[in-house]
Amino acid sequence: MTLRVDLCSLGLDTSCYTTSVALVDSGGLVYDGRTPLEVSPGAVGLRQSDAVFQHVRNAPGLIEEALRVAKQRGLRVAAVGASAWPRRATGSYMPVFLAGSGFGRAISASLGAPYMEVSHQEGHIAAASWSSELGIARRGGFLALHLSGGTTELLAVHDRTSVELLGGTDDLNAGQFIDRVGVRLGIPFPAGPGLEQLAAGGEPGAVRLPVAVARGRKQGSLGISFSGPCSAAMRELDAGGRPADVALGVLECIGRSVAVLCADGVRTTGLHELLASGGVASNSIIRGIMQDEAAGMTPRPALYFASPEHSRDNAVGVALLALKTHIDD
Repeated sequence: MTLRVDLCSLGLDTSCYTTSVALVDSGGLVYDGRTPLEVSPGAVGLRQSDAVFQHVRNAPGLIEEALRVAKQRGLRVAAVGASAWPRRATGSYMPVFLAGSGFGRAISASLGAPYMEVSHQEGHIAAASWSSELGIARRGGFLALHLSGGTTELLAVHDRTSVELLGGTDDLNAGQFIDRVGVRLGIPFPAGPGLEQLAAGGEPGAVRLPVAVARGRKQGSLGISFSGPCSAAMRELDAGGRPADVALGVLECIGRSVAVLCADGVRTTGLHELLASGGVASNSIIRGIMQDEAAGMTPRPALYFASPEHSRDNAVGVALLALKTHIDD
């Protein structure tokens, strides 16, 4: 099918901490609107009910602006997509995604455009692929590391919406590790950007936290645990450890840990292309460690990163999946 130049797709994503709406067409990204959710100072998260309320408040303005941009550019919304679950797995559910999927269904019905539900994780992978050299049109298997506040998983991606869990954390996610230490240090939630800034003044190796990666965890054949390193970081602070050194130690620990996890994934699957996505994967210190570790792996994987802007929560990947499924195939 040949894609008509006047057609576009609309994507919606209502994650735990960002309301996102995007438009894409044959030429690429047309509109990318995001509104972060408000979190009270000192808090380490939001109740789902509070997050849903903020999405319901934020989404109409972003949708109106997206449709205004489409009209201004002479584009017709020919497909609508929304994140409906955290991941494509039985029992995967969060109330926040009801907001985006509800708006998506209503827009689809009003426009007479096909509607597509994807997982938040699939949207992350699609946006990351698109913004990296891997490319969203890539077919065949590759490994994907989804590293965020709500997810720390290594996946085998077989196609756009065919994702196999290889392993991950069964306690703290990487983002939760960062947030707990960051909030303890007085950094506003979400603590990722602030902790990275603080860590820039740290001495490499001054605080070396344990790396906990093991096979046989309940999520899959490969596992990673950040609860032990988090406790160790808190003990360092209790003992008067320099905040910048502890901050850097946390990020070094995450970088080394996920590098070991990915090396095990490469050896287990034989897949040699690795894509890193998710908000934590936008951290420059973690990226640098992963690149250094990958250079010493045998076999050495081809490592791809999403642009930092499209590592974080966004609706671009959802819109791309709707475009590829309903317009461009």
